[in-house]
Amino acid sequence: MTAAGRLSLRGRLLVGILVPVLGVVAINTVSLYRQALRSADTAYDRTLLASAKTIGEDLEVIGAGADAHLGATVPYSALEPFEADNRSRMFYKVSGFRGEMVSGFADLPGWKGQVPAKGPYAALVDFYDDVYQQQPVRVAVLLQPVAGAEGRGMATIQVAETLELRQTLARQILIDTLWRQAALIALIAGVVVLVVHRATRPVRVLSERINARHANDLTPIALGNAPRELLPLVDATNQVMARLGHLLEHQKRFVRDTSHQLRTPLAVLKTQVQSALRGDVEPAQALTEIDHTVNRATELANQMLALAKVEQLRQQGDAPVTDWAEVVRAVALDLAPLIAERHLDFSLETVPAPVRAHEWALRELARNLLHNAVKNTPDGSRLAVSIVRDAHHAALTIADSGPGISREQRERLFQPFAPGAPGHDLRHGSGLGLAICQEIVVSLGGALALDNRMVRAQVQGLDATVRLPLADNPPR
Repeated sequence: MTAAGRLSLRGRLLVGILVPVLGVVAINTVSLYRQALRSADTAYDRTLLASAKTIGEDLEVIGAGADAHLGATVPYSALEPFEADNRSRMFYKVSGFRGEMVSGFADLPGWKGQVPAKGPYAALVDFYDDVYQQQPVRVAVLLQPVAGAEGRGMATIQVAETLELRQTLARQILIDTLWRQAALIALIAGVVVLVVHRATRPVRVLSERINARHANDLTPIALGNAPRELLPLVDATNQVMARLGHLLEHQKRFVRDTSHQLRTPLAVLKTQVQSALRGDVEPAQALTEIDHTVNRATELANQMLALAKVEQLRQQGDAPVTDWAEVVRAVALDLAPLIAERHLDFSLETVPAPVRAHEWALRELARNLLHNAVKNTPDGSRLAVSIVRDAHHAALTIADSGPGISREQRERLFQPFAPGAPGHDLRHGSGLGLAICQEIVVSLGGALALDNRMVRAQVQGLDATVRLPLADNPPR
């Protein structure tokens, strides 16, 4: 598992909330810092412009005509704003009408730009960044008209400042911003931790309540004051526990019925063996009785295992698509010797019937019903098997010519080990055949009906009808 997958619910909420907040705060900090730098540049650029204007006020034209040139006297007041702080230095340069050096630092790089069309100040001024004496500087260029009695021209005044003051101010603004943002993040983190802790408290309470349960306690979890978001989880957990309870109850019933039902044939078998050992009966007769008892016990064990397997298949989910008609024909072929022995007038009519079921379940269903019908149909009578279908369902009908069932027997025929009517397999068998059929049909989303076939108010036989949804239609 990844580290994110191992995080608790509280950890995920904290990460999911604080990470976006930290991202927004970081972006906001960078934006504020850049805005502070622009504000510092604006403030100090205005000071540079003021110094350039101060220098420009004392410029004069010396000479006349072609000999006219610019004269400059730089007053102390032009440098005073920068001398108040020793962390920055100022450089200046005044160029004449023809670009000649008039005053200042001769090696200060000349201006090669142009005055912006719409600047922030009412002056012919341009600001740019440059490097002088291997130091970054901020330069203000002022084009100052100069006129005298003998001539006029445009002087170029450059004033450069090192960036120590600006950088100090920017760092101070950044530190102040970071402190405020850190305090804001700490406040948000505290609120988030408190809110998440309170929001996840129902989850912890529910977890403690489940852990405190007894191992065999599968009763539904009480919702109590659980938040709406936990209701699907609680409902799903209750459904799982209900299925587990049903499965455990089925297993308990299976073990109880098995121990009870196998006790009788085993006791009978022991009595028969003891009787044979004492010589109370002939050996051939004793072996015949023992064989009959063993067969009964084997049939009982097989049917109980089949009943348990039905529940196992029910838990497996979706089953493959199987042609029900092919399974019924195969079962009829297996029972053909028994049908021939009884000289039954047997008919089989089927149509393709694809249903979603395991082949074993369909085979067990058809075998129990058909075997029951064969045993309850008098010799030489009619036994008809048919499969029909409509748009949504397929129906298997096994019509025997037996005595049918009474109203009292109908109420308990599908109960395991229920006594049946004379002539029915529940009397001569284990009492599980119809119970197995009912379990299989219910697990497949179908219906099983046993109806007496009446002719002139007399029972002429029993119709066992099973309806299953086709593979293209979900069970209703």
